[in-house]
Amino acid sequence: MRAVFGQQYGLEVVNYHALPGEPLYETPSFKRSNAWEAVAQECAAVRGAVGINEIQNFGKFRVKGAGARAWLDRIMAGRIPAPGKLSLTPMLSPQGRIIGDFTVTCISETEFQITGSYGAQDQHRRWFEANLDEGVTVENVSDRLTGFQIAGPMARELLSRVTRADVSAAAFRFMEAKRMVVGMADCLVQRVSYTGDLGFEIYCDAMVQRQLWSTLWAAGQDLGLRPFGMRAMMSLRLDKFFGSWGREFSPDYMPGETGIARFIRWDKEFIGKAPALAERQAGPARKLCAFVVEAVDADVVAYEPIWVGGEVKGFCTSGGYAHGSGLSVALGFLPAEMAVDGLAVEIEILGERRAARLVTAPLWDADGARMRG
Repeated sequence: MRAVFGQQYGLEVVNYHALPGEPLYETPSFKRSNAWEAVAQECAAVRGAVGINEIQNFGKFRVKGAGARAWLDRIMAGRIPAPGKLSLTPMLSPQGRIIGDFTVTCISETEFQITGSYGAQDQHRRWFEANLDEGVTVENVSDRLTGFQIAGPMARELLSRVTRADVSAAAFRFMEAKRMVVGMADCLVQRVSYTGDLGFEIYCDAMVQRQLWSTLWAAGQDLGLRPFGMRAMMSLRLDKFFGSWGREFSPDYMPGETGIARFIRWDKEFIGKAPALAERQAGPARKLCAFVVEAVDADVVAYEPIWVGGEVKGFCTSGGYAHGSGLSVALGFLPAEMAVDGLAVEIEILGERRAARLVTAPLWDADGARMRG
């Protein structure tokens, strides 16, 4: 596959797949690197057909017990889903700051899977153990549970070819989860995708991952199936302005200023509710915004200053080139009163101020029809 590897929190991951004739390494650069064309083609495969990407680099925990739902309802700020469904939720510190950004999957009333940052798994494990209720067990299965995500307009067709389960749009809706046999692998399949496209996350035991790959790969050849790496995934999420852990979401920030507060259930009690509610009532002083940048050969990485009217008014949290929409995108904070659609700013990249404008509507699939359909 000509995979070019990198590391993420000590885990070896595929960054991209070099094209024929290209070197099997990425030349370090502050500007757009030699990975540019390969990443562009991987993004095009996801948007135009179907891509496959390993999902080992998520932190994964299994929560069991009669009190599992009540415990999750207290430790997570968001909604805990019904059986067969999943939800997105922040986890807050007693000070109301974001210490986790999770997908919670309800397998049954007494068993859940929670998925978050691979790099923060030990921090999260310590927090879970320090706040554990009697009769609840939490097991870190980050390195025992692995699998693949498939994403793109042909993702459903691919999955339908390798399972007897009904995966039609009517039978398998967005934000639902089902146990099913895929090929010969017993899997938990979730209808969700960080690429912002139609997608499925397929989790399996690490011992059967190779068989799962062979099944999906063989079934997808005539559909244009193509592997994609972390470079493409982080590019595709920019089309939808999806935040990432450690950049847009971290213990440095409160839920209201990042926008993640929209996933909070305010009608229940949870750790960190009082300060989070105070922020909500007062209104955040700053707001996470998205910008389209008139970049040339370098894009935002993080912490670049944002200039408004000749003064630095904010900073970037992450960015890059969104190959799906063909635009350079930045995410960053500005004072809340400035966060108006169309605001003209400048973002300093490698010492040069580049013109940019604030945008509020996602650049691709703005209404989510493709992702949810």
